[in-house]
Amino acid sequence: MAPDYQTWTVTDPWLPISCSLGEGPYYEAATNTLRFVDIIKKRLHTVSLTTGPSSLKTLQLDMPVGVTADIEGVDPAKKILVGGKNGIFVLDRESGTYELLKRFYESEEKDDRLRSNDGAVDPQGRFWVGTMNDFHVGEPQAEGALFRFNRDLTRHPIRPSLTIPNSIGWSPSQTTAYFVHSTEKTIFAFDYSSSTGALTNERVWYKHQGTGDPDGFKVDEQGNLWQAIYGEGKVLKIVDVEGKGVVRGEVRFPTSAITCPCFVGRELVVTTADDGEGGAAGAVFRVDVGVGGLGDFEFRLERGV
Repeated sequence: MAPDYQTWTVTDPWLPISCSLGEGPYYEAATNTLRFVDIIKKRLHTVSLTTGPSSLKTLQLDMPVGVTADIEGVDPAKKILVGGKNGIFVLDRESGTYELLKRFYESEEKDDRLRSNDGAVDPQGRFWVGTMNDFHVGEPQAEGALFRFNRDLTRHPIRPSLTIPNSIGWSPSQTTAYFVHSTEKTIFAFDYSSSTGALTNERVWYKHQGTGDPDGFKVDEQGNLWQAIYGEGKVLKIVDVEGKGVVRGEVRFPTSAITCPCFVGRELVVTTADDGEGGAAGAVFRVDVGVGGLGDFEFRLERGV
């Protein structure tokens, strides 16, 4: 182990909630709240970071939501963007109703077999989101894809034939994009065009050798990736060394199914899933890692909502 290798150990949950599949943690800066989803239970959870866990509120949804994002010029306490069952939607958080902005597919069969998974908004306000098989299909097949939705709601398939597409993020310079395909245990890097959103020069940046699978990640202000490893109870700190990802630290948790981190100041807030072992499975954790994140970008929808 390198002498500069860092370790953090988290023993207790911050929010002892029993999510079946906690995902998509998002720091809502305008309200100083954390929101996250439970994809299996079809729930959106919100908790005030000022008040703490006692402020937890839950909105029961009628479809699985994999990821959320803020919309430029829109109060996130009222409406947010979500990746849902068959497309991207505006969720009215006061009424619990949705407005469909754009479908993923034009096939009812695909609508039934697939759902959204992780995603993010890029620095120019475009929304990127992956699809994968819904739970009733059984073992995921290579039927999913990574999509980019531009500000005018044009839909662009970026990478087809994916099994479990996961997080996407951008370097501080906004010249490199990173994308996780969990099934391949791989983080890919691409040259990223800010003007067009195009991804070119695909290469393997990090290949995980452990028993678990890379799930969600976030990028810190120094350009390091904080990568959740589902099945190994950890988040890895991965740094770029001459164009390759090298693990230089890890955060250890008392449960195995670690799904996704997000930054709140210098803290990582981390969601988890039910691993069948009980205990802290499905809880939310917080840990100070001594560095801040890049923050999230807002979807710049060219029409009103």
